[in-house]
Amino acid sequence: MHTAVNLYRNLKGDRTIWMIVLLLAMCSLLAVYSASGLLAYQKSGSTEWFLFKHLAFLLFGLGVMYWTTRLHYTQFSKMAPLLVMIAVPLLLYTLFLGAEVNDARRWITLPVIGLTFQTSDFARIALIVFVARSISKKQDVIKDFKGAFLPIILPVILICALIAPANLSTAVLLFITCLLMMFVGRVDMKYIGLMFLMGVIVMSLLLFLGSFFPEFARVETWISRINDFLSNSDGGYQIQQAKIAIADGGWLGVGPGNSEQRNCLPYPYADFIYAIICEEYGLFGGLAIIALYFGLFMRCTAIVTKCPKAFGALLAMGFCLNLVIQAFANIAVSLHLVPVTGLTLPLVSMGGTSMLFTCIAFGMILSVSKYIEQATREAGTVEIKTME
Repeated sequence: MHTAVNLYRNLKGDRTIWMIVLLLAMCSLLAVYSASGLLAYQKSGSTEWFLFKHLAFLLFGLGVMYWTTRLHYTQFSKMAPLLVMIAVPLLLYTLFLGAEVNDARRWITLPVIGLTFQTSDFARIALIVFVARSISKKQDVIKDFKGAFLPIILPVILICALIAPANLSTAVLLFITCLLMMFVGRVDMKYIGLMFLMGVIVMSLLLFLGSFFPEFARVETWISRINDFLSNSDGGYQIQQAKIAIADGGWLGVGPGNSEQRNCLPYPYADFIYAIICEEYGLFGGLAIIALYFGLFMRCTAIVTKCPKAFGALLAMGFCLNLVIQAFANIAVSLHLVPVTGLTLPLVSMGGTSMLFTCIAFGMILSVSKYIEQATREAGTVEIKTME
């Protein structure tokens, strides 16, 4: 206990956010172990197979998060152009030559180690950092079309367009995040409206191309999910099973490891892990998860108001919005409020490299908060010396 207390005291950055991260990680271990037990047994004969695999990725991700917090957040601004330059060819390679899983090319396989990862996760990090850098560096000309707007919008449209054919929900989430960052960064509303219009045009073009070349874009899947949401009162099989899980949970849940719907729901350890949490831990467990993400949003908002640099404020808010919107989108799917998206619950759903990139995003937020704390302490020290 004493060691844990010392570790907590030595953590750099916003301790409330660290606590939220650790609580989400604990929820993840419990939920993934329960939701993946049957699949793990079928795969390896042991119900703990996925648990140990997930634990390894989670510990590695937390280590990367801690390492990220040790970097000064202004270093990320210097990396931004290079990250975008890497992201674009990776997305192009994935679109045409990536590994096809579940009728979608979202992954590439790393040589030698054979590990697969979604290039859209890397592109998400790269684009948010780039947009934060671009808006902060162009504050003096932020209302200028050629000087400020075009250098921001072109990478956003390009990267989202490359992600969309195989992973529309991630592309839409990233596009909305960039729009909100532009709003926070005081970009003229007419330019934000123009960017939204360009996004609609690109989406229409993808629908057109996907209708003639089904292998290029998953148009049939998009239409099927929307039709299931609009025409079926139960939302289709996946949503129906999710709602049964939530209803079975009641107020207090059926208890850890006692879920029945984990054997019926597709991807109960990923896309529909929130329904499993509600079934096993009840309404209070489901509300606790929502409260953690809401708490993350409130803490990041506090960071933004204290941050002296525009880049730090936009960086923290960009990643916060992306993570929180993704979380609530995942929850909304289980509650039949939106069509099935395929988005996971950040830091809770089972994942390999997606968990890693989520931890990097949290690490960048904590890096901003860490140096805000340092600046505040230094300012306080100077003030005390002045008074003396």
